Amino acid sequence: MQHIKTPAGASSARKFLAALGGLWVLLGFSATTPAQEVNLYSARHYESDKALYALFEKETGIKVNVVSANAPELIERIKREGEATSADLFITVDGGVLNTAKNAGILQVIPSTLALQNIPAALRDRENHWIGITTRARIIVYSKARVRPEQLSTYEDLAAPKWKGKIVARPSSALYDQSLLASLIALDGEEKALAWVKGVAANFARPPKGNDRSQARDIAAGLGDVALMNTYYIGQMLHSKDPEEVRAAEEVGLFFPNQETTGTHRNISGVALTKHAKNPENAIRFIEFLTAVPAQERLSAGNYEFPTNPKARKHPLLESWGTFRTQNVDFSELSKHNAKAIRFFAEGGWK
Repeated sequence: MQHIKTPAGASSARKFLAALGGLWVLLGFSATTPAQEVNLYSARHYESDKALYALFEKETGIKVNVVSANAPELIERIKREGEATSADLFITVDGGVLNTAKNAGILQVIPSTLALQNIPAALRDRENHWIGITTRARIIVYSKARVRPEQLSTYEDLAAPKWKGKIVARPSSALYDQSLLASLIALDGEEKALAWVKGVAANFARPPKGNDRSQARDIAAGLGDVALMNTYYIGQMLHSKDPEEVRAAEEVGLFFPNQETTGTHRNISGVALTKHAKNPENAIRFIEFLTAVPAQERLSAGNYEFPTNPKARKHPLLESWGTFRTQNVDFSELSKHNAKAIRFFAEGGWK
């Protein structure tokens, strides 16, 4: 056997590299180990979420990459990208949209016993294609100066003549009101739901405009007396750095409608594992992180949403509102009736 003599310098280099390789092993790395990451396609745009992503990175060493857009755009992008998609997780703010993503075939069952144990069955997909991470209620807000809470009762009552010229609303393009109407279609039937749209539209104090915050500001300015809002906006406004927003929120009262009938409309934010996830282990770890008590409490404290994990504490503001009955409507009904809701808004005069 022929022996080839190597230069002394080469031998030293090999010893150095061997030692360095041993150090990499001790630290849990290898020369071929890819960077640990998880890729989120998210339609949630809250600072509280960014803080959670940073915490997850700190605790796990897994980098969180986020692609932000509205939910329909993200769904279409994931469909278009197919097996080449970089999306590991899809996150959005509406149960109907989550079901739309499921029906589009871009999700897979979440194989995590821990995450499923964290969240009750009513707050996740029946076949576990998505899991709820927060909820919010769509309530009636009213002028404390001009309306007594005992005058309020149900969503349906907002169509009564007594509210003529007193309701302010956002345009019907708002997904939150589309989902509310979809829930009324499911509960009350099409005929009554369409009649409700016509009745509420006849009671508008001004043409629909703005967002949820705008409705509270207009009530405070005396432009209307009642409006529909998501609960978390009240928390955001009360804790805003803008004194006008704080003042507006302080001048409206909160009313949880339909407590004696079908319950208050509740919607959900959820997380889903994409069908072609490239980092499924990291994605599942992230889902388990989001559904655990610490992250759930941070979401409630940071964005004034209701946690979906029953063991998590709510923000004190939410606690002060007490408990309330919610609609018994599967979230899949919101997507099932969405197109019909859009049509009813147009037919009923809610622009």
